[in-house]
Amino acid sequence: MAASKDDRVWVLDTETKGTGANMVPLERILKPGRERVPGFTLPERRARAAAPAEPKQPYRFRVVDVLTQQVLADDVDARRAVETLASVRSVVDISIYVWDEALERWSRLPFGEAKALWDLRHQLPA
Repeated sequence: MAASKDDRVWVLDTETKGTGANMVPLERILKPGRERVPGFTLPERRARAAAPAEPKQPYRFRVVDVLTQQVLADDVDARRAVETLASVRSVVDISIYVWDEALERWSRLPFGEAKALWDLRHQLPA
C-alpha cells in the first residue's frame, strides 16, 4: 500500500478479469457495491406481459394399422388408445400419432414413446 498526496490509501485491484490490475482507492474496494463503469450502462429489462396460462389440453391419439393403413382409433384420449392397443398383436404392427396443436397436424410418436403406451395395455382394469 502507498499513501498519496490526498492522504487516501491506494491498493492494487486485481479483479479486472484478465485486463490487468489497477490502482484504486481503498474505499472503493471496501464498498459493498461497485460504482458504475463510466460510459457503460446495462440495457433496461422489459417487463414481460403476463400471458394468461391456458390449461393444457389432454393428448389426442390416432392408432393406425401398419399393414392395411386402417385407422383403428381416431382422435381418442390416452385411455382409449391403450384399450385399442390391447387388441393388436405387436407394437410394430401399428403406428401411433399424437395431435400437435402448434403444428396443427398429427405427428408420429417415436418408437420409445409408442412402446411406453404399448406397455400400459396390461395395466388396464378388467
